[in-house]
Amino acid sequence: MAERVEEVSNKQVILRDYVSGFPKESDFELRTSKIRLNAAQGSKSVVVKNLYLSCDPYMRNRMRNSIGSFTPGSPITGYGVARVIGSEHPNVKIGDLVWGTTGWEEYSLITEPETLFKIEHTDVPLSYYTGILGMPGMTAYGGFYEVGSPKEGEYVFVSAASGAVGQLVGQFAKLKNCYVVGSAGSKEKVDLLKDKFGFDEAFNYKEEPDLDKALKRCLPDGIDIYFENVGGKMLDMVLLNMRLHGRIPVCGMSSQYNLEEREGAHNLFCLITKRIRMEGFTAFDYYPMYPKYLDMVLPLIREGKITYVEDIAEGLENAPAALIGLFSGRNIGKQVVLVARE
Repeated sequence: MAERVEEVSNKQVILRDYVSGFPKESDFELRTSKIRLNAAQGSKSVVVKNLYLSCDPYMRNRMRNSIGSFTPGSPITGYGVARVIGSEHPNVKIGDLVWGTTGWEEYSLITEPETLFKIEHTDVPLSYYTGILGMPGMTAYGGFYEVGSPKEGEYVFVSAASGAVGQLVGQFAKLKNCYVVGSAGSKEKVDLLKDKFGFDEAFNYKEEPDLDKALKRCLPDGIDIYFENVGGKMLDMVLLNMRLHGRIPVCGMSSQYNLEEREGAHNLFCLITKRIRMEGFTAFDYYPMYPKYLDMVLPLIREGKITYVEDIAEGLENAPAALIGLFSGRNIGKQVVLVARE
């Protein structure tokens, strides 16, 4: 007797075409297709029901016609949290909760489930696995501890400090007894940095006519570690304010993502005169350290020694607006899309 295959409708977020300039909601469309809820026998694939999707700045680069770009006419992909509802993989069971790369759709067929992380700890919000317990968490951990090599009492500056990664870097730095300053794009975010995340000082870069003066006001003794999220003019001014043997972990350049011609840096000579180490990295580099990271961060979350702020948009239909909002700073904290509550 042939195996019964259940097929259901599947709402999807489609990229219409490559995007130049600032992305718009009209660059995306909602489409409904069909999907089988069981994986093909012998395929080692899994089918998941998506619960949460992660909006991340790096996704803007994937909207360009370049290596690693999204495919126009197809659902976009990104990090998410999902439950396995069909599996042909021996190490992935039906009912497992997982996080990793999935489609922006209600259900996804994942052909390489080896890339998924099983969720073992459910006493914390599942949405955290798009942020503090997912890729942004590993970005903050690897960038700050491994690339930044912090020492107690150092001066740390974080740009885009209220975002998914920045809010964690600042709190990790405070746990290391560093002096921490952050920049953000609104008074509300600046207050969040100081009142909730424990930053020593913060400023709204949009209200500072001279970034060099702002940095000298907040960090008169200079900067030992600059956690780079934005690039552009901010990086140029930070270079002037770095201390001898400073470190700059580089994980993002959000100020450049929507520019057709990206800005250059004029003060790179400071790398030589101040013996600065500037190193780019991705979260992938540190995924082998994920168990070690969980051992560190889960107790901090449970004991209330670290907090995480999320901005949750409800419904797949609101996902394009949530993603685009990242680039105008509309979100407060980590931007997440709730697809289903199961």
